[in-house]
Amino acid sequence: MVRMIFVNLPVRDLPAATRFYLAIGGTLNPQFSNDKASSVMFSDSIGVMLLTHDHYRQFTARPIGDPKRESQMLIALTADSRDEVDATIEKGVAAGGRADPNPAQDLGFMFNRHIEDPDGNVWEVLWMAPSAMQ
Repeated sequence: MVRMIFVNLPVRDLPAATRFYLAIGGTLNPQFSNDKASSVMFSDSIGVMLLTHDHYRQFTARPIGDPKRESQMLIALTADSRDEVDATIEKGVAAGGRADPNPAQDLGFMFNRHIEDPDGNVWEVLWMAPSAMQ
C-alpha cells in the first residue's frame, strides 16, 4: 500500500469549506463525503477530510481550537498493516511521544491508533484495507 496522508480539519461551515478546497485544486471523493464530512483529494495519496465540529468531536476528547488563534488539526499517516500501526506507535513512544491520547478505532476495514508528539500534536496512524479505497 502506498503511504498516504489525510489532514482532518474541523470546519464551522462544511459547504463553504468544501467549495474553498475544491477551488484550490481538490476533487471531491463522494464515497467518504456526506452531510458531516467532505473528502477532498489532492492526489492519489494526499487528502483533506473536512469535518463538522460535531463529527470532529467523535475523534478527540480535546476542545476544538480556533485556527485563527491556535494551530490545530489531526494528521493521519497510513501504514501497510495493523502490525505496522502498532510498531509506529512504539517507535514514537521511544522517541519521546505519548501513545493513545485518543482511543484506538477498529472498524474492520480500518484500524487506527494515535501518537502525541513532544509538542502535543496528535498523529493518527492507520491501516485501511485496500478494498476500502476503491
